[in-house]
Amino acid sequence: MNAKIITTELDLQTAFAIRRKVFIEEQQIPEPEEYDEFDTLGAACEHILVYVNDQPVGTGRLRVVEGYGKLERICIVQEFRKYGLGKVIIQKLEEMTLAKGLEKSKLNAQVYAEGFYEKLGYKRTGEEFMDGGIPHILMKKQFNMV
Repeated sequence: MNAKIITTELDLQTAFAIRRKVFIEEQQIPEPEEYDEFDTLGAACEHILVYVNDQPVGTGRLRVVEGYGKLERICIVQEFRKYGLGKVIIQKLEEMTLAKGLEKSKLNAQVYAEGFYEKLGYKRTGEEFMDGGIPHILMKKQFNMV
């Protein structure tokens, strides 16, 4: 398994197909809420794909927001969950955050995934809120800069 930064429109469309399968079809998030102005190639954000045996099975994206690397749209197709790919996605997005000179990251986690993110060093900040009809919480992580 490996993760790579998306550099082509074809790869970006592959990431969108994964997001459609997970968020829109599986989790029933309304399509207008899933896609936004940051879903482009360019400086606004960077997208990644995660592969297993050359098959794209997961995605995520990184934006810089108020001095944080904001990890977003993290998902893995259902049949490839439980293989540690979520951790691969987070690690790649964190590497990208550090490469931008940022010392902290944040994400809006679906409440059921809070324990997963806690294991990776994220701390809950604030109260639950609804996003796409699903309960979420804001979680943040400070990197230990040496």
